[in-house]
Formats: sequence, C-alpha cells, structure tokens
Amino acid sequence: MPQTALFPSMLGSECSGQVPVDMRERSVDLIFQDGSLVSGSLEALIERLVPTLDYYPDRTYIFTFLLTTRIFIHPSELLARVGQICLKQKQQLEMGPEMDKVKLKLFSAKIVQLLREWTETFPCDFEDRVARKELKEIVWKICHCDEILGSRFHTAVQIIALIICSLEYAKKSILCLSEKGTLLKVKSQSTHKDILSVCSDALVFAQQLTHIELEKIRNIQPEDVIHLCIQTGNIPNHKCCDSKKTQNVEAYENWFNQLSTLVATEICRVVKKKQRTRIVEFFIDVARECFNIGNFNSLMAIISGMNLSPVARLKKTWSKVKTAKFDILEHYMDPSSNFCNYRTALQGAAQRSRTAHTNCEKIVIPVYSLFVKDIYFLNKMHSDTLPNGHINFKKYWEISRQISDFMIWRAVECPFEISKRIQNYLLTAPIYTEEALYIASFESEGPENHREKDSLKTLRISCINGNR
Repeated sequence: MPQTALFPSMLGSECSGQVPVDMRERSVDLIFQDGSLVSGSLEALIERLVPTLDYYPDRTYIFTFLLTTRIFIHPSELLARVGQICLKQKQQLEMGPEMDKVKLKLFSAKIVQLLREWTETFPCDFEDRVARKELKEIVWKICHCDEILGSRFHTAVQIIALIICSLEYAKKSILCLSEKGTLLKVKSQSTHKDILSVCSDALVFAQQLTHIELEKIRNIQPEDVIHLCIQTGNIPNHKCCDSKKTQNVEAYENWFNQLSTLVATEICRVVKKKQRTRIVEFFIDVARECFNIGNFNSLMAIISGMNLSPVARLKKTWSKVKTAKFDILEHYMDPSSNFCNYRTALQGAAQRSRTAHTNCEKIVIPVYSLFVKDIYFLNKMHSDTLPNGHINFKKYWEISRQISDFMIWRAVECPFEISKRIQNYLLTAPIYTEEALYIASFESEGPENHREKDSLKTLRISCINGNR
C-alpha cells in the first residue's frame, strides 16, 4: 500500500478529490460538483488515470479507480487501454518540432511511477499472464529511448522485478493462519487443558486475540472486499474479476465462528458449576479488554459464543455470574437501530487512532461482517451508472473511503508481546459441534422441561446412529 494515507479524511480533513482546473478541462465527460469528481464516462476516467507532463493523479483517485473499475473492465484490459494512451502521448512528444529529451524523460518517469503504485497496491491484478505481458510492454515501449537507455533500462528492470516481488507477496498472503480447532462430534472426556490453565489473565488473552485478528485481516486485500460486496449482475456485459471468496476472507470468517464456538465449548464442557462460572466471568473480562483495545471483532465473537443457546440456557451458572459488565458489553453490541451503539464506539476508536502516538492507541478492528454489510448496502442504495451513461463515481469515492479506512487499520503493527502457547491453544483447541454443545450443556445442567428432555433424547439417538 502507498506509504501515505489515501484519503485526506483519514487525517481529519475532507476528502474532496479536487483536481487542477486544467485537468477538469481535459474532458467534457467528467462532471465535478463543488470541485469534486462525481461522475464520468469510463473512457474519460481512464484518461484521468494516465499522467501527462503537467499532471499526475492524486493517490485517492488512483486507489479508488483501480479498486472499483474492475467492476466494469478487467485489469488486464484496463492496462492495455492505459498503454495505448501512454504510447499516444509519447508519440506526440517525439513528433514535436524538436524532441525534448527532458520532457520525454519526465513523462516516462511518471508512467513508471503510476505502474509502480499499481503493482504495489493491487499485486494480484498481475497474477494474470495477459496483465503481466501488458505491463512489460508498456515499460519497454515507454522507457525505451536511445539517448537515455541506461537509466531507463535500469528502471525497466526494477519495475519488472517489482512485479515478481508483488506477486510473491500476494502468494505469501494466502498462506495465512489456517489452523482450525478439532471438531468434536460428542462431548469429549479428554484431559486437554481448559482455558484458565493456559491463561488466567484477561488482558493478555485479549492481546493474543488481537494478534490473531491483525494477522488475519492483514491478508485481506481491498479487491477481496469489492468482490465480496458488489454484485455486478445489473451491469450489462460487465467484465469483473471472479467474485468468489478468497481463501483469506474465508479464513477470517471461519475464525469468527471458531472463536465463538471455542467460547461456548470451554463453558459447556466444564462439569463443575463453580469452575464453569469462573470461565464465564473470565470471558466477560476478556471481552471488556477487547473493547478497550479496539478489537471489536473478537468482542462480538465472544458475546456471540456466550449467547449461543447451549450457553444461554445454563441458568444456574448465570445466576452466580456478576453480569453487570456483560450487560454493558451487550449494550454496545446491541443490534437495534442498525448497531447504533457499536457504530458510536467504532467512531470513537477511529478518532483515537487518528490522533494516536502509539500503536496501542491505533488499533481498530471492526466487526468484519458489519463492515462488509455496510459496503454491500452502500452499493445497493446507489446506482452504478447514471441516466447519461456516466459511472457514478461519487458512490465509489465513498466505498473506497471506507475500504481505505479498513486497509489503514489492518496495517497497524500489533505492539503486544506474542505468546505462542496461548495463540496455539486459541487456534487448535478442540471445539464441539452444535449437537455436542447441546449434549454437554444438558449434562452440565439437566433438561428443565419436556421440550428439552425430548431434544436431549433425540440428540443422543443421533449421536449413537452417527457412531455406527
């Protein structure tokens, strides 16, 4: 990702997308409102991406356009169009009264810079063989000039090497934390350690959860979010990349479910009520520490696990729990009014992150499912194109702004000391299936009515048949 913040709004000022007047006059197919680009034809938007001698697109535009234009045109085809415009501009420079070597060198340097930003920000675009070929052709055709062959050749070699490095990074990102706890179909009598014997410090436990969260979201690329959230069926002849979930996104979604189930498993598998109460209170403390850190995804997963029916029905256990802290946390995760309380807390964490001086204060891990939901509905609420055929770029400014926020949050280095012992337990501890959770729950606190007795009987029969 670029080294500076993509959107000025991240630093407290308004994201305007403003451009110099001369750039606005380059095409009548670009529409501005209060100095901000709001719409344009695909051709005009592509032209705006390509630098000229006296113009270079700002990073917010580069990020937004390269991120969202894949809905309308495949990256390799876009690269070919960019190459055509570049070559046309170069030929015009060469056909002038006198070929200005300085101008030609400046122009080629700007093109190389654009390609460098593209490969750094969206390396997966160049996994496609056609895209790699187009990129190499642009580099050689634009940079090849006998008078400056030495320096341009060096730059060309650098940019091609960068492609390889970017692709290697993209491949490595797929090798994310993929450990998964063993799925137990029945209540196990194994002697594996319980959570408190591994770690009894709620703050340390929350810090290890934060390590795992940041490592997993760091592997999610901006284009992954676009592919998941934006449905392109209403766009005629669209050429969007494959919108299947990536391995990294699936791993992150599975992690949420794994953590929720682990919480429920640790509570339900304990036979003694006193110990079970201690574990419930421990997870409440962990959830509170996650909230204080800004790790809302783990917070939501823990609360979800404690609200699963096999845990929620343990009335005798809950009667011994001091629930005041849990009630406050549930208040923040209350789904009413579109998770209004959570969004207020998230805004507070984001504000703290913007003005932070340490990585501890910079941590913001949103609830991923709600983040994706927001992008999805933002896309659904606004049309992709306007009646005049223009792309509704104002819509994509907002989508990209939210994704940019997520990308900046995911780049924060976790400042906490790593405990491989705790992380290994979190990632590999046995977890129960839904049926096993109910059986464990009923065995910890017996059925209270005929419906629960019938459910337990059915579950036992199912387990017996399943083991045959």
